[in-house]
Amino acid sequence: MAQKRYVNPLSRREVLKFGAYTTVGGVLTPGISMAQAILTDTKGITARDIQLNVGGTMIPAYDARPEAQGRYPIIVTISGFTGNSEHHKDVVRRFAKEGFYAISPELFHREGGMQGKTFPEMSRVSGAITRAQYLGDIKAAADYAKQQPWARADRLGATGFCGCGATAMHMATEYPGVTAVVPWYGPLGPRYKDYTGDAFSLVDKLTMPILGLYGEADGGIPAATVKSFESELKKKNSSVEFVLYPGAPHAFFSDDRPDVYRKEAAEDGWKRCIAFFTKHLKA
Repeated sequence: MAQKRYVNPLSRREVLKFGAYTTVGGVLTPGISMAQAILTDTKGITARDIQLNVGGTMIPAYDARPEAQGRYPIIVTISGFTGNSEHHKDVVRRFAKEGFYAISPELFHREGGMQGKTFPEMSRVSGAITRAQYLGDIKAAADYAKQQPWARADRLGATGFCGCGATAMHMATEYPGVTAVVPWYGPLGPRYKDYTGDAFSLVDKLTMPILGLYGEADGGIPAATVKSFESELKKKNSSVEFVLYPGAPHAFFSDDRPDVYRKEAAEDGWKRCIAFFTKHLKA
């Protein structure tokens, strides 16, 4: 029998090590809002930095899974334009705590990562990446995950945040076998220089269960557009639910950003996300 490895909860030193990125003067910098940023320890899970081979180019990724022997559903967990920040890695660990195998490729490695960049710079970098590059890196992460002995290759979910909330939906239409998808405030307009269509152009292919989590006060994604998109999806897909949180801005789940984090909406969205993936990936 394999020996179980027990890891103590985060010490104060580890808290500083795992400090989420926060913004100072609009620049992404190491640090943490100790009052609210969630810190998920590694007790009972295995979490690690890994490398993925994408057509001969090695890119970093982060994955986490329950420590107990078994096979677990996969959730490809796609970051917003802050990349694999400590907040996003924490989200990966949270999925592992819930009994999933989560993996997140660092989508901005070729561009030097996002640490130290201003929000306008991050937006410019993320907007210059092609749909083909995004999907190639995400496909490599999914392929890698499915090959692991602890993975249930027949149970594959995708979730994404901010711009990559939209990318999660694009991935679900292009990668065979995606069982369920959860976009968190993913933009619904055109996003890529090599793909002119918007989210509405994906409707015919988004046939898997979908849970959309959006903020009613999102200045970049009008609530009316979210409702219209949900309505179009429901014409051909009976397993669609979109939630609009009153007063919640864009990125309301980002507990490392006090300016946008909305605790009630974030906690409710997380509960819905876990219940949704449990229903569709663990059956």
